[in-house]
Amino acid sequence: MNFLLYYIARGLIGFLQALPITWVAHTGRAGGGLFYYLDARHRRVAIKNISLSFPEKPATEVKAIAKENFRRIGENWSCAIKTAAMTFDQLKEHMQVVGVKKLLPKTETETPTSRVFAIGHFGNFELFAHAVHILPWYQGATTYRAIRNPAINKLVLSLREQTGCLFFERRMDGAALREATRKKHLLLGLLSDQHAGNSGMRLPFLGRDCSTTKAPAVFAMRYNMPLHVSICFRTRPGYWRIEVSDEIPTREFGESRTVEAIMRDVNSALEEAVRRDPANWFWVHNRWKPAPQKPAQSKPEPEPEMEGEDAA
Repeated sequence: MNFLLYYIARGLIGFLQALPITWVAHTGRAGGGLFYYLDARHRRVAIKNISLSFPEKPATEVKAIAKENFRRIGENWSCAIKTAAMTFDQLKEHMQVVGVKKLLPKTETETPTSRVFAIGHFGNFELFAHAVHILPWYQGATTYRAIRNPAINKLVLSLREQTGCLFFERRMDGAALREATRKKHLLLGLLSDQHAGNSGMRLPFLGRDCSTTKAPAVFAMRYNMPLHVSICFRTRPGYWRIEVSDEIPTREFGESRTVEAIMRDVNSALEEAVRRDPANWFWVHNRWKPAPQKPAQSKPEPEPEMEGEDAA
C-alpha cells in the first residue's frame, strides 16, 4: 500500500509540474472546493474556528470564508508542488518580497546577521525557501516533521530540497540545527501558528487562549539573532506577496524581554495577518486545544522543539 501511494503521489506531482502555474492554481482551487463538501470533519473545524474568532460575522459569511479557505488550501498545496520545480528566475514574476531592506547590512563593512522568522500557514508558505535567493549571502533553513510513510516523506523532502534550503527534522536534528545556527548566515523560518502541545506557553490568539511555541523567541535570544514575522499573502491565483515585518525587539531598556512578551508580539502580528485576509490562513487545524488538566512537573527548559507539522 505504501508503494502504491508513493507512485500515485509521483504521478500527481508529475501532472501538476507539467502544467502552467495559473492552471495549477485553478486546478487546486477546484479540488479544494470539492473537499469542502467531502471532508465534513475539517469543514466543521474550520467553521467553528472562524465563527469563534470572528463572532461579529454572520453565519453566511463564516461559511463563505470557510469554503474559500478550502479552495485556497487546495490552491496552495498544488502550487507548492509546482513551485518546487521552478527556478528563482521563473518565480520572480509570481512572487514579490516586501521589506527586504530591513534585512540588509546597514553599512558596507557590516557582516550579515543570522535572523529568525516566525512564519505561519499563510498562502503558499513553501515559497519562503525560494525567497531567500533574493539575499544570496544568506542560507535558508527551516524545520519539518517527517511524514510517517517513509517513501512519501522522502518524496516530499526531495521536492523541498530542490530550493537549496536546509531542512531539519524537528524531533531528531536539533544538534545539527544548533551547529548551523552558529556557523552559517541563516534565515531560519519557524512555523509559529500551530498548537504547540504541552511544551508551549498559554497565550491568547484571536481572542482565545491556546498553546504557543516558544521557539522563535528562545532561538533569537539564545543565539543573538534578530526576530521578524513574515507572511505570505496570496494576491491572485498563482501570485503571492511575502511581507517582512519590522524587527521584534528581544531587549528593552538594556534588559532581555521575557519569552512571553516576545511571543505576544509574534501572535499579534500573526493575528493582524489573519484579520487582513481570513481565507488565507489554515483554519482546518485545531489551534485552540484546551490545556491539560494536570500540569507537568517543572523541569529545566530543554532546547525548544519546533512545533508544527510542516516545513516552510
